[in-house]
Amino acid sequence: MQRIFAILATLIVAGVWAPAQAQQGYPARPIRLIVPLAPGGPSDILARSMAQQLTESMKQTVFVENRAGAGGVIGTDIAAKSSADGYNMLLVAVATYTINAGRYSKLPYDALKDLRPVSILAGAPYALVVHPALPVRNLKDLVALDKRRPGQLNYSSGGAGTGPHLATEVLKAATGMTAVHIAYKGAGPAMADLVAGQVQFQLANMIASVPLIKAARLRALAISGSKRSRIWPDVPTIAESGVSGLDEVGGHMILVPGATPPAIVARLHQELVKVLQQADVKARLEGEGAEIFGTTPEQSAAIVRSEIERMGKLIKQLGLQAEGA
Repeated sequence: MQRIFAILATLIVAGVWAPAQAQQGYPARPIRLIVPLAPGGPSDILARSMAQQLTESMKQTVFVENRAGAGGVIGTDIAAKSSADGYNMLLVAVATYTINAGRYSKLPYDALKDLRPVSILAGAPYALVVHPALPVRNLKDLVALDKRRPGQLNYSSGGAGTGPHLATEVLKAATGMTAVHIAYKGAGPAMADLVAGQVQFQLANMIASVPLIKAARLRALAISGSKRSRIWPDVPTIAESGVSGLDEVGGHMILVPGATPPAIVARLHQELVKVLQQADVKARLEGEGAEIFGTTPEQSAAIVRSEIERMGKLIKQLGLQAEGA
């Protein structure tokens, strides 16, 4: 979160925002919001909430379409190749989008040209969560258990190349853990198997994990980010637990096909910010540990470029490159 804030501060000083008049008559028919992962995860949860609010605000139906596969690449490619008329949007985690751009030597779309960011909506830390039956109470316990049972612990993620996957690999590299990655087609199925005890732990976006932790179906050991969460002040950060380098925050953004007219992009940004500032939406997101952003298209694009460069270096360092999607 502090990384996004730092970039935003620079952009705001530079004054990169030029509002435009929205195209008259838009929208005149339903708008599709693609989520490139399976239902039930933070991307899907946020997308359905935003779709409902946008439907009311724009007086036109906004519907969610899940197109899972290849760690988000399939759905992202569908969005990139959709008509650039304002009737196709993509909601994806910033990390997933930028990691895929650095992880694959060849993608079916150009991450910097074929899709245009509209806004980074909100961001929430990752929670290191375990099944309650696992005999650990903190990160130190988890690392010790992994070392007593090398290669026997499994961790789940919403897919290879997602933010939680990369963050967990950073954690493994820093601690010497040998836990095995089990990739799913979305955070929803990955979380379901963790709750069922099929896997032992996960770094999960707080938007999806908060209800399960409150219901004692998962146990939180630590969170990512530079500071403790205001909703879990007793849960230490991963840095406080002895592992530095995990200030990752799971932000989500809306993109549209690259050739979408600027006036429509401006209208969508205006509507998204309006929704994010609604009292009930703001209260719900903040109650799940999220921070509202609502960045402009220009700010969002700058953050995406910066993160693609950073993620590319990290992926090479960890040896997580893939040949093609």
